[in-house]
Amino acid sequence: MRIMMVTSEAVPFAKTGGLADVATGLSKALVASEHEVVLVLPCYRRHIPESDRGEIIGQVEFEMLHTTLSADIYETKIPDSDVRVFLIDRPHFFDRDGIYLENGQDYGDNAERFLFFSRAAVETARHFFRPDIIHANDWQTGLVPGLILQEREHQGELGNIGTVYTIHNMAFHGEFPSLQMLNTGLNSRYFNWEQFEYFGNLNLLKGGISMADMVTTVSPTYAKETCLPEFGYGLDPVLENRGEDYIGILNGVDMSIWNPESDPHIAMQYNFQNYKEGKAECKAALQREMGLPENPEAMVLGLVSRLTDQKGLDLITKKATQILNANVQFVFLGAGDPRYEEILLELQKNYPEKVAVYIGFQEGLAHRIEAGSDAFLMPSSFEPCGLNQQYSQIYGTPPIVHAVGGLTDSVVDVQRHTLDNGTATGFVFREYDADLFLDTVWRAVGMFIHHTEDWNKLVLNSMVKDSSWDRIAQEYTDVYERVIAKLS
Repeated sequence: MRIMMVTSEAVPFAKTGGLADVATGLSKALVASEHEVVLVLPCYRRHIPESDRGEIIGQVEFEMLHTTLSADIYETKIPDSDVRVFLIDRPHFFDRDGIYLENGQDYGDNAERFLFFSRAAVETARHFFRPDIIHANDWQTGLVPGLILQEREHQGELGNIGTVYTIHNMAFHGEFPSLQMLNTGLNSRYFNWEQFEYFGNLNLLKGGISMADMVTTVSPTYAKETCLPEFGYGLDPVLENRGEDYIGILNGVDMSIWNPESDPHIAMQYNFQNYKEGKAECKAALQREMGLPENPEAMVLGLVSRLTDQKGLDLITKKATQILNANVQFVFLGAGDPRYEEILLELQKNYPEKVAVYIGFQEGLAHRIEAGSDAFLMPSSFEPCGLNQQYSQIYGTPPIVHAVGGLTDSVVDVQRHTLDNGTATGFVFREYDADLFLDTVWRAVGMFIHHTEDWNKLVLNSMVKDSSWDRIAQEYTDVYERVIAKLS
């Protein structure tokens, strides 16, 4: 098939979260399965050096903002792959320090920026790459399915293209004043309660959900959760209305990046055969790097995360001092809510031999925390899919998680029978509660210290689990084939 992946982020061009990893990982796996893929994203000039943009292959233009707007189209490739990339370049919209926001504030013209991007992506499909499927992602591309459906209803030349729309996080709607409908290129009749209208505003996430041929999200459990008011953010009836055309597919992991056997960032590369030696070396190196005593007996609990309530920082900070009574060390990497940054830095000050904190983000350090920690903290209050728990499993670092979203689908709790049958891959607590979180940490600490044989079995279970994109790409291929069958 010919597939156009339309996304606002992709590695290595621009990244704020998991969307970038998914867009790139899935595209590479689809190409490996002998599909032809073009990935389309904005040309964020301050994030993508001119030397990485490739060559201009042409230009698209259309009426918007009461004038004719144009974009240059660059073509390049994802490094070390056969995935073609089209970068949509309009400096007025995309030559900025941030991708969506700056100094904590959303750009005031985000509606125009991403409506323009979506329209330019569709024109790129018209002029430079005619796909069988356009796969759009999140609110930033929610207009795309509507534009294709309008073509279909008017028997336009793009009307035979199928559309798949993936929700990566229901919390972000892309909601703007109704006047922005004038910039969509759509007939005003699509601004109605079943499609793009939401309490008088334009809602791009709702439009994508309602007008795509099929809708997916990033884990089976999250697909079920988002049909409920607790997780649907007001759009649960729209999702429930999609019925069998809405499914969840768990994200995969790009094993060319996250693989302890080939990871250039870690002190010693290892696999499931020599993981004891490898993890011991990586743990000692992490302790040295972070200024902690080099103590092989201490259990290192790692965290790489945005420091927010969603990621369970309220549970961690409530119980941290109790956990530190045990032979435990914390290594934290992240940034976010200033309140949590201050609490973690205060913990580091009070427990300098037990707590190490890096405020910010550093890609190499993230890899070293995954490899050098004994267990990984990820007690999220909600988590559409999550990738770090899967990275942790690959690196032999059992995750401690709350049973929600993709964490439910990717982590099997340690019980006697799950250890014995080889399915256990981490520690799970069922209700979002600080005491239950603490109990689960104690389960992990107790096994690590007192039941080494069981711990080693758990580590092996995690490391041999298949989390790669190869299998997941086939599930998306099945979705694309369903869409094509519906149109034929």
